[in-house]
Amino acid sequence: MNESYYVIILLVVGLVLWRRTRSFYRPIRGNGRRILFPLLFMLPGVMLWFDPTVHAPMYEWLIAAVLGAVLSLPLIWTTNYEVRDDNQIYAKKNMGFIVAFIVVVAIRFTLRNYLSSIDPQTLGALFMLVAFSYIVPWRIVSYMKFRKVVQQRVAA
Repeated sequence: MNESYYVIILLVVGLVLWRRTRSFYRPIRGNGRRILFPLLFMLPGVMLWFDPTVHAPMYEWLIAAVLGAVLSLPLIWTTNYEVRDDNQIYAKKNMGFIVAFIVVVAIRFTLRNYLSSIDPQTLGALFMLVAFSYIVPWRIVSYMKFRKVVQQRVAA
């Protein structure tokens, strides 16, 4: 792998962590649909699954999906929302999320290096499935948690 790959990974990780830590101090505006936007941003990557040069047995696709679902659990557990004194909803400050996110990225990065014998197109498609399989449940559950806090705020 070349240096540009590492730079891109570091930039993405840095951007996610910066946005997430910033959300600890800024209220979430609107009805929370912005929580779901990353799902739309992933759609171009899903096109890798339909690349005719991608050849992976069904069990590899299943393992990638299960691994992604397992990796979503710490992110789901560490993502919560709260109503603060100004009656706005904020992401709860939780350094466990930052640790969980870095661990998830490290696991993906380690697996990518370990599985380097798979051709690059197939490996990219499988890792896109891993990412999709942890981001989709995490974001959907986060949205549901946010909506629950909104309903509690309205009821109070």
